Amino acid sequence: MTDLDAGVDAPGETETGLAAAARRLDLALNRLETKLAERVARAADTDAFAADRARLAADLDAARAREKQLEQVAAEASAALGRAAAEVRAALAAELAGELADHIESGAASGDNGMED
Repeated sequence: MTDLDAGVDAPGETETGLAAAARRLDLALNRLETKLAERVARAADTDAFAADRARLAADLDAARAREKQLEQVAAEASAALGRAAAEVRAALAAELAGELADHIESGAASGDNGMED
């Protein structure tokens, strides 16, 4: 027996047919309202999920764009460091060459051929 059949008049029951029908209708409406509320809640969850997904996709796109910017800046910084290192090496080599030339000149002027007697 279902909830809808529960209100059917039987001999000896005091509920009239109209009252039983009203009660069955009320039960059916309550079940319908409950199911509707559940569907609305599921739809809200789906909407929230879609909004979260859209927000996360936008965040991911922004992060990827920032990553590309950082990679470009890193490449520029690396190139600048490479140029600076080359300049330092060239300066050190020039200084060393100058010192070596000075040493050779001072040895030649003193007659030192770099060999011990």
